[in-house]
Amino acid sequence: MLLLPVATMVTVLGTQKIMGVFGDADDVQQQTPLATTTISQSIVNSATRKEAAEPAYSFGDLTKDIPLAQLKPLEVMQVDFISEAQADEGSTTPSQAQTISPIIKPAIEPDVKQVAMQLPAKDVQTASDDDDSDIGGTSYEDWSFDNTMDPSGDTELGDEIASRETYVPEWQSYTIQSGDSFALTAERTLGLAYSDVMQILNTVPDQKVLTRWRVGNSFDYKLDENGQLLALRVMKDPREGYLIQRDDESADFAYSPIEKAGEAAQRMFSGTVNGSFALSAQSTGLSNAEVSELTNVLSKKLDFRRDARAGDRFRVLVESDMIDGHPLDSKVLAAEYEGERMNLTVLRNSADDHFYTPDGNSLDPAFNRYPFQGHYRISSSFNLRRHHPVTGRISPHKGTDFAMRSGTPVDAPADGVVERVVNHPIAGRYITIRHNNGYVTRFLHLSKALVKPGEHVKMGEKIALSGSTGRVTGPHLHYEVLVNNHQVDAMRVKLPESQSLRGDALAAFKRESENLLAKLDRRSENEPAIAQVEVKKGDDADDNT
Repeated sequence: MLLLPVATMVTVLGTQKIMGVFGDADDVQQQTPLATTTISQSIVNSATRKEAAEPAYSFGDLTKDIPLAQLKPLEVMQVDFISEAQADEGSTTPSQAQTISPIIKPAIEPDVKQVAMQLPAKDVQTASDDDDSDIGGTSYEDWSFDNTMDPSGDTELGDEIASRETYVPEWQSYTIQSGDSFALTAERTLGLAYSDVMQILNTVPDQKVLTRWRVGNSFDYKLDENGQLLALRVMKDPREGYLIQRDDESADFAYSPIEKAGEAAQRMFSGTVNGSFALSAQSTGLSNAEVSELTNVLSKKLDFRRDARAGDRFRVLVESDMIDGHPLDSKVLAAEYEGERMNLTVLRNSADDHFYTPDGNSLDPAFNRYPFQGHYRISSSFNLRRHHPVTGRISPHKGTDFAMRSGTPVDAPADGVVERVVNHPIAGRYITIRHNNGYVTRFLHLSKALVKPGEHVKMGEKIALSGSTGRVTGPHLHYEVLVNNHQVDAMRVKLPESQSLRGDALAAFKRESENLLAKLDRRSENEPAIAQVEVKKGDDADDNT
């Protein structure tokens, strides 16, 4: 349908030798057949109805005879006319046909670049960014790109590049959530079958590592390109764990132990007492274990209930093995307490792992075997199968009786705090003392108490007078020693002894303690601690951190 009007027009124009462009209007009007005007008008009307406002490409004068066989596919054109040649139907005259300039529009829209190469520069029409008449177009195709398509549009090249990439397994981490189990996680995340799960559980020596998970803990794993498990790394604690790997030959899983070596690090903590000492120490960043050790060490010389006051300052140097940023096996190296009622500095001796004061005195208080001065006969020993002297029945005797006159002074065997002063119908008047090393002593059948509950006593201090109160056969002192709230034989139990350093041991301790004392001294800047935390509460807070 596109070729018919072109072929007809070329044939008519070539046959009739229309030369209206070179003659006057009258000659053209006389020489032009009615058929020419009709064909031209038909073409004009067709162009008007279809694409009156669409731009076209001009290919010059078509009055020359061009055989259709010589036309290239790109040159098969659709005849169109410029807007000035458009006329209303029924009003076409020969004079209108004379002024028509034929414009040819490609029937098949070629690539813009190909058209630009084949057309003269003056005939190429382009749209500029400022031309608002063309706003609102769309693309011819809805292209969808995937990850394998090359940016140039060559999907085969993209597939070839992707196929050349080598898959490298990488470690991934999984955090255990509430409701997770090893079997469920192994199926969903690790791509394991039930047989693989059982084989791993039977391989690992400690199955609790995989069967008893805690929410928030994590493990590491490595998958192959098909999503199958290659290796699993799970830790029992920050120091020890297991590496479970698939054997390349047997495809079974085997384990190897993991042991991480820690790096020794020292951390300095300082704070101010505000309320409970334990809570004040914990607020500095010390762990519960570190606070417990610090409290036990200082309590050997310091009574927190009596001597501690709000605003007292303390510093503690702790050494730990750091593994992945977590402190392990922490131990107190040195501590200093500056209080309103008491100052105390304690240092750990690496030779025996005991604490001493800077002058080498042991913190472990001496404990006398006998709670009195002089020598007195033992009238009844510690005996769980003793026969009662009155009833004759077996009646355990959980103390040691010393035969002495009433009114004989009784001394405290070690430093401690008086817990009870009680009158009892059987035990008579008795006193209970809790000592700094955790031992408890009791004194029964006293005639008089010289101390009151809550009072601190020193070793060798008089606390009472012996007597014969309660149910007794004569005056004596009943003496008991309790360890972990159980009575033991006071004459056989191992008691702590004062072990002050002397000679070469004292000299070595003082050389070692110089470094610890320098770190404790907040005014020293020669060897700063690795980490330091300061609790600031109130106006008396320590500003040196």
